[in-house]
Amino acid sequence: MKKFFILYLFLCFPIFISAETKPVDSNTLHNKIMCGYQGWFTAAGDENELDRWIHWARNHESPNGTNLLVEMYPDLSEFSDDELFATDMTMNGTNAYLYSGRTYKTINRHVKWMKEYGIDGIFAQRFVVALYQGIDYVNHIKTVSRNLLKSCEEHGRVFAVMYDVSGSTEEKFWKTIKADWIDMVDKGMMNNPRYLKHNGKPVVAIWGFGFKDGVHPPTNPAVAQAVIDWFKTNAPPKYRATVLGGVPGFWRTLNGDSRTDPAWADVYRSFDIISPWSVGRYGNQAGADDWRKTKIVPDLKETHKSGIDYFPVIWPGFSWKNLTGNKPNQIPRNGGKFFWRQAYNAVSAGAEMIYVAMFDEVDEATAIYKTAPTTAETPDQGFWLTLDADGYSLPSDWYLRLTCESGKMLRHDIPITSIIPADPGSHHASTNILEVIKVKCMSTNAGAGSNSILNKKE
Repeated sequence: MKKFFILYLFLCFPIFISAETKPVDSNTLHNKIMCGYQGWFTAAGDENELDRWIHWARNHESPNGTNLLVEMYPDLSEFSDDELFATDMTMNGTNAYLYSGRTYKTINRHVKWMKEYGIDGIFAQRFVVALYQGIDYVNHIKTVSRNLLKSCEEHGRVFAVMYDVSGSTEEKFWKTIKADWIDMVDKGMMNNPRYLKHNGKPVVAIWGFGFKDGVHPPTNPAVAQAVIDWFKTNAPPKYRATVLGGVPGFWRTLNGDSRTDPAWADVYRSFDIISPWSVGRYGNQAGADDWRKTKIVPDLKETHKSGIDYFPVIWPGFSWKNLTGNKPNQIPRNGGKFFWRQAYNAVSAGAEMIYVAMFDEVDEATAIYKTAPTTAETPDQGFWLTLDADGYSLPSDWYLRLTCESGKMLRHDIPITSIIPADPGSHHASTNILEVIKVKCMSTNAGAGSNSILNKKE
């Protein structure tokens, strides 16, 4: 009788597990949804020889609510005691904690979430200026990369390096990138089966060429071209790579956020993969629709003509009150509708890969990992942007769920739709079978086309 009951449940309520049961194919970027991963957080008392707080609060001090650099509070409910570091804040009168990116268990947990929610892999952010400013933080960056790659091995995700030239100097940016890449290749990192390949070579991403703001070298397009050419053809064969460019959103028209020298047009088109930056370039669904019309669609036409792969950027929202003093919730998430609209726009326009900015970026409130849903789940001190800021009652993993469904839509496992699916991403690999059946029954009873989670609070 029990066996019959289980069989009945399977027949009546077919179960779809979103996370893949086999490792993600590391030989192509096509059909992948990838996340940027900062990993730059440290805490006093962690395994880092710095023994100070980085990126959580100003002046490397313990976060106390008045010195915060971050905007969102991570959901730490799954973390064990050895991953938590006490701050000078409280929650309901007891210590409030944060995590360190130095801790392997924490990084492994993040990558495990990626597997559970069907995220294919990571572009590990490697800020060039940090690579030459001090050996202590360099060691942190390299440890984070090693831990990410090891975790990707365990959970079958893919990994690649993204160099960010923001704030680096004309004199140091290229020699720093080159030396670091050679070192990683010589140590065998790019031979790891989890390191992302595309067009038969390991992928290297360089973010920041061509921005006109003056903090992204080089200013000379010939220098940028030489860097790209070295990776593609001029380096010794073992160091060659498929080159991905994180470029200005207005790369094709040489205005807006792009430098205007006509020589940059050839630089942009010499990348193997191009990823125009869209964060902050629009602030609502209507703006995202206009970006699709004026940027994504003509960009895809141009890249197809030039034989370049196109890697559009989507993001959940934006805020940096604590970081810069701007107004809170500057670009609202609107309960995930803003994020989903961008995913729909990219896929419906014909994109074959998507970059999500970012996995863990709580400084500018673009993080998609688990964060506090309500102020009751944040420290008593300081401003915190929570998931209910726009009037929706959401679970802490809501944006992981939306990313999960976005990946399905990208791979055409679900129809292309402008409407967020009912209970998105609720069936993930960490859920046991009875829980999945329960969720499936609940979502079925909710009725076709309904969404039992995405409802405004009364």
